[in-house]
Amino acid sequence: MIALAIVAHPDDIEFMLAGTLLQLKSRGVEIHMMNLADGSLGSSTLSPEECVRGRWEESQASASVMGAMMHPPLFPDLEVYYNQESLAKVIAAVRRVKPDIVLTQALADYMEDHQNSARLAVTAAISRSMKNAKCDPFVEPYDKPVAVYHAMPHGLQDPFGRTVTPERFIDISDVIATKTAMLNCHKSQAQWLEDTQGMSVLETEMTEMATAMGQRSGAFSLAEGLIRHNPLGFGPSDFDPIAELLGSSCLKNSNFHKND
Repeated sequence: MIALAIVAHPDDIEFMLAGTLLQLKSRGVEIHMMNLADGSLGSSTLSPEECVRGRWEESQASASVMGAMMHPPLFPDLEVYYNQESLAKVIAAVRRVKPDIVLTQALADYMEDHQNSARLAVTAAISRSMKNAKCDPFVEPYDKPVAVYHAMPHGLQDPFGRTVTPERFIDISDVIATKTAMLNCHKSQAQWLEDTQGMSVLETEMTEMATAMGQRSGAFSLAEGLIRHNPLGFGPSDFDPIAELLGSSCLKNSNFHKND
């Protein structure tokens, strides 16, 4: 089985999804990672070319810690748009990997880059078997079920500051050291976030979110939250490979639909 994580920026996977990927990796899943944006604007002192080179090296180092395949970015920073040209490139990326599982960001997050990355990932996944969909470069479509899962937004809140409730909790207690090692590969991103957004220590930010998710689960000390995308058009309604693979490490949130 193959899992592909598609996010906006270097360090987004490590913040919100690396624990889940590590748990899947331990069950024999082949892991692929892609940051759609290249990090070119992430410095007050370096040139765009220097930023891109450094972020790519850091992303590869992080993937190496997990033993995952890191795919090159597709767009410059602030140019992750939901349009036909961008979508054709992401469709090609998905078709090359042929994932059974796609993990991406929240559809409602504090940055539009995050939201656009999630929208591109969702549409690329549903277009996997559409032979007439524009694909750049052309890659043969594939036809098998794919399950799409969304991470929690950064800070566990939507763009308006409202708390977001996960549909399931993933126990990451026994992989937190590796998740942290992956995050700490992103040294230039850490400096940029400290300079521009006041995030003084990435590891502290990440651990606080994992602790909050663990507390909400009522079962795990540290957790990541996921929401499974509606399976209509992606596969059978009961195709839920993360739940099947992770077993007791994946806890459904019984309160998720209570306000429906």
